[in-house]
Amino acid sequence: MLKKIISVAAVSAVVATSISATELNGRGASFPGPVYKAWTSAYNKATGVKVNYTPTGSGDGIKSIIKRSVDFAGSDKPLKPEKLAKEKLYMFPAVVGSIVLAYNIDGVKDGELKLSRAAIAAIFSGKATNWDDEIIAKDNKGLKLPHEPITVAVRADKSGTTFNFTYFLNKIDESFKVSKKPEWTAKKVVAGKSNSGVTANIKQIKNSIGYIEYSYKMSENLPAAQVQNKEGKFINPTVKSFQDAAKYASWTKENDFYAVIGDPKGATSYPIVAATFILLPAEKADTNKEVTKFFDWAYANGDKAAADLGYVPLPASTKDEIKKYWAEKIK
Repeated sequence: MLKKIISVAAVSAVVATSISATELNGRGASFPGPVYKAWTSAYNKATGVKVNYTPTGSGDGIKSIIKRSVDFAGSDKPLKPEKLAKEKLYMFPAVVGSIVLAYNIDGVKDGELKLSRAAIAAIFSGKATNWDDEIIAKDNKGLKLPHEPITVAVRADKSGTTFNFTYFLNKIDESFKVSKKPEWTAKKVVAGKSNSGVTANIKQIKNSIGYIEYSYKMSENLPAAQVQNKEGKFINPTVKSFQDAAKYASWTKENDFYAVIGDPKGATSYPIVAATFILLPAEKADTNKEVTKFFDWAYANGDKAAADLGYVPLPASTKDEIKKYWAEKIK
């Protein structure tokens, strides 16, 4: 009888190992949520391996991977090499995306609203409280902007999207602090959890504006503003303008690909772009090999899905560097 119990236990252990080897769990940044959803679905169909990713926000992702409660985490805020060393983590980029300023103003269509750098700073600081404020109106002579209060839609959670957006704001006005969860000083502020929560608030609230990842704007058919870049040009958020911006990214495997690429140079560059990153626990080599198999597959097969959703796939040279990084780190 005892021999039979041991045998059953051994079989159960084999089954459990088999199940764990074909299922991976990750959570974190909502910014890449749509593309990860497309990639994980296609990967499951191609390989039978199930990759679960929950877009809970970068802050939660970082916390979860530090606690080792997930196999991998997503973060739009890159961690500096010294932080990675302290927490025994590896990091590499997955894809590049963009942050758009989506709005809900009656009579103002997609791409019609132009927002200068000064106007954006005024809106998010609370210096401009109505849509017909002169700092906004002067670049929008052909639009009938209402004399209505501006509702600013922001994130309620610690967010890598917020980190990258405040990085851009800080380039405009140093009084803005770069943060995953800042104290906003705008007069009317509504907070939503994750990119989907902010998107829902913009869609529901008249005369609102907020910062969201481009694919959320596309999926909900929200209008978004032309944004003035550092060369003074008003740029529409398009895949082409994101690509023009992304080419200025500079990262190397020697510093774990740490880079913040917001507000790049270039007359045709859209100014609010960001990479999103994957975090791995250094000690879990076997699981990390399975996670990197997934991203290796996505790099080879997922570029079209990424581009269709409005993301910018990593260039081949960067993918090659990442693969070298994996070979060095994961043994």
